[in-house]
Amino acid sequence: MTHQMIVTEQRGRVGLVTMNRPETLNAMHPRMLEELYSQVQDWSRDNSIGAIVVTGAGKGFCAGADVSGWARNTGPGTDERSPVSYEDWITVASESKPIIAAINGAAVGWGLTMTLICDVRVASDRARLSARFLRAGVTPELGSSVMLPKIVGWGHAMEMMLSARLYSAEESLKIGLVTHVYPHDQLIDEAVKLAEEIAFNPTKGLAAVKRLLWATVKDPAFVEARERETVEFQAAMQRPTFKEANQAFMEKRLPDFHQTGMD
Repeated sequence: MTHQMIVTEQRGRVGLVTMNRPETLNAMHPRMLEELYSQVQDWSRDNSIGAIVVTGAGKGFCAGADVSGWARNTGPGTDERSPVSYEDWITVASESKPIIAAINGAAVGWGLTMTLICDVRVASDRARLSARFLRAGVTPELGSSVMLPKIVGWGHAMEMMLSARLYSAEESLKIGLVTHVYPHDQLIDEAVKLAEEIAFNPTKGLAAVKRLLWATVKDPAFVEARERETVEFQAAMQRPTFKEANQAFMEKRLPDFHQTGMD
């Protein structure tokens, strides 16, 4: 595949993929998701790669779904115009070579959710993370209602999702959402260094560890949770609050979710 929205690099046994839509803070476009998915698949079949680092170009890691796509009927919860679905990311990332999310800036909504499926999350001291679904007029998706509580605990997950506020890198470290925070200009080198340490280990052993840990997640309860999320997400998209959230985004203002008749 010819890449339009990602940049790839190999450093020793580490594959580094950079989401490359800095003008949108790397908002997830169907094309970018397809390229990311395919690259992770390719590297997982490549014996010269032992681990993968995913990061973003510019000031953002991933500022969520491409909200403009909702207006084009190409966003989450709609009829995607890509052969790769957002749910496919769960499958490929959970079965791939180990993935480190190197969170260089804003990781919001889908931008946060995609990191929950990665094996390790590290952050720049400039990173900001948020389960910002409610501010976008939608609800948690893509297994995040299961994965976030498993990573940070029930109480922190509830607060993150109900408040929809931005968490600093240090706050994210404190609750266990990320395992390391590095100075911004050292993030990629440190993430690659960690990936090299992981990639040094036996390939089949790494795969076995992932199978063992993911077996505790990939059970009927996880499938049922994703089905419930889909129902709630699609219902949210039919509410006037969703339209208000999108309108507010386009007009660069805060949404007003409590207008008469909207609650």
